[in-house]
Amino acid sequence: MKQMQRLESLGLFDARVPRYTSYPTAPVFTTQTGSPFQQEQLSGLNPAQPVSVYIHIPFCERLCWFCACRTQGTKTLGPVESYLETLESELALMRNILPQGVRMGRLHWGGGTPTILPPDMIHRLAGAVKAVIPPTDDWEFSVEIDPTMVDRARIAALADEGMNRASIGIQDFDPLVQASIGRIQPFDVTRTCVNDLRDAGIRSLNADLVYGLPHQTEARLVDTVHKVLDLAPDRIALFGYAHVPWMSKRQKLIDELALPGERARYGLAETAAELFTDAGFAAIGIDHFARSDDELCRAARSGRLRRNFQGYTADDCPVLIGLGASSISRLPGGYVQNAPATAAYAQRIAAGELAGSRGHVLSEDDRLRARAIEMLMCDLTLNIPALSSEFGPDADRLQPIHRQVAARFDEFVSLDDDALSIRQEGKPLTRIIASAYDAYSDIGAVYSQAS
Repeated sequence: MKQMQRLESLGLFDARVPRYTSYPTAPVFTTQTGSPFQQEQLSGLNPAQPVSVYIHIPFCERLCWFCACRTQGTKTLGPVESYLETLESELALMRNILPQGVRMGRLHWGGGTPTILPPDMIHRLAGAVKAVIPPTDDWEFSVEIDPTMVDRARIAALADEGMNRASIGIQDFDPLVQASIGRIQPFDVTRTCVNDLRDAGIRSLNADLVYGLPHQTEARLVDTVHKVLDLAPDRIALFGYAHVPWMSKRQKLIDELALPGERARYGLAETAAELFTDAGFAAIGIDHFARSDDELCRAARSGRLRRNFQGYTADDCPVLIGLGASSISRLPGGYVQNAPATAAYAQRIAAGELAGSRGHVLSEDDRLRARAIEMLMCDLTLNIPALSSEFGPDADRLQPIHRQVAARFDEFVSLDDDALSIRQEGKPLTRIIASAYDAYSDIGAVYSQAS
């Protein structure tokens, strides 16, 4: 009880801080950095270094109420066909900009619902990407999959194009919880999807769960976790529901009175995490779990774990090229986000220009703080000698912050000459601790709660 009160006093339930899938975070981006910077950066890439590619498919046949992603509903394939044509045009622009020889080490299709694409469109899009950025021999191709919006033909098409990792959206299996978030997804439908993926040879399967949903209780979440374990995924992402109806209008359909209270929400996360670790999964970062032979677990053990817009990853490609509306590219000199609205994105591409509409040019101070934050988020430890090795004397600028963090968070961290480490009991405070290194924390942006 005393420890919980101390966590609460440090902001566990009140703090609103970034998830730090990038630094600086997207609210810092400005329109002063856009397509000219995007083109300059892409044209100067080193062909010897493979790149990651992310493609955003912003369409869904149903719009889940809990989701805050940039998506739009459609009941026909007409808008999807038009969007695919725009993606092909964007790739054609890329062909004229990228240095010859650039190859793709990772490809990820996210959404929205990428599996809204029928098999012919899957082949068409995959072929268009490979024609411009050929894959490396050991590339990874991952796709976000809605089990209610996929069939064997789509899975076969994706497997034929090289998909070797799938991410299944589950959230919660309880019927009442599903009805309260506008996402009906029976367990048997999900099991059929998983069986079809395994039969197609997909070697890595991720399951996404959400805690803090309306009507979610410990008993209901425990039942969901047991069902998920029965599906035998290789890794699990356990995200806290971010209730931001001022940003995502569809969340106004959710009954706020049915949301669990702060302590109950925290208890749900702790219960699920304990069940996953008891089942043999290793805890990765603050909200992922993986089997010991999974690449994510191996990356965590060897200090190669990284964080990007998809969360925790073993992706070591230094560049991420984002394609499609609202996609964000991580380039050597900074970040650029494509126009978020589909119409605005299509208009820019039709005019023969890249779609970057806002971004941020990284300073050396940004790079230093970004690495410090990534260390904390991935390893729960800030390696001071490693930071000094990478950034030289400039790393000493963070010493006052190290001391401030150690003083404020006291029993939840340890500090010596080699490291600032977050103790296990302080793990729930990780995002708050990381925010101490954020030079833009006073810009007035509203983020999700820390717990």
